[in-house]
Amino acid sequence: MTLLQAQGLTRRYKLPRRTVFGTPPVLTAVENISFEIAAGQTLGIVGESGSGKSTLARMAMAFEAPDAGRILFEGQDIHALGAAQLRRLRPDFQMVFQDPFSSLDPRRKVGWSIAEPLRAMGVSAPDRVAEAFEQVGLHPADGDKYPHEFSGGQRQRIAIARAIITRPKLLIADEAVSALDVSVQAQILNLLMDLQETLGLGILFISHDLAVVASVCDNLLVMQRGQAVEYGAATDILNTPSHAYTRSLLTAAGETH
Repeated sequence: MTLLQAQGLTRRYKLPRRTVFGTPPVLTAVENISFEIAAGQTLGIVGESGSGKSTLARMAMAFEAPDAGRILFEGQDIHALGAAQLRRLRPDFQMVFQDPFSSLDPRRKVGWSIAEPLRAMGVSAPDRVAEAFEQVGLHPADGDKYPHEFSGGQRQRIAIARAIITRPKLLIADEAVSALDVSVQAQILNLLMDLQETLGLGILFISHDLAVVASVCDNLLVMQRGQAVEYGAATDILNTPSHAYTRSLLTAAGETH
């Protein structure tokens, strides 16, 4: 079953006016991008900084609206929904950010932070909080600690626990392991794959590192300057890349891993 479908997404930003006369210059961050994510599968989006990956993530989360195109979640155009409808749908798709420390309130115990999405739904379920801790390999008693008491990898586990506590169907991971040491990266990637198998999650996995994406993704979208240069099965693209940019990313991945 298709969870998320992007159809011809385009997003442009007006840059600050540089002269008294004339229209402000426009930056095209994403141009005519289409893709699909099925339940239980992972789509990797890879490209260098500035390629448009995070802009796609923000549109997929309905944080930003496209200038053209549509994003369908289980057939519903999320940007055509009213605020109340989107609020009811949002527990079904959640996001894990690059920096877990900045996404956690340092003044609050992590158990409070993990339960935050449930409170937004008007739900009080301590058992769900304990379950989320265990699902990410932490102990429920850790809920009484503060973010600074954990390592970077543990904080990312906490962020993942908060993302899955609503029992979503889709998880969007935006550079979720890029700030971690290589050994910890592998642990978090394994955790995401275990959760996918257990919960049947669809995952949109965004990274600048093709080697990381290659290890976890079923399908792959390679982006350069806002455009898709390759899209298809990850094994096909990795084994027989058709675009020079993809080949350069593969070479860089081989040199750094």
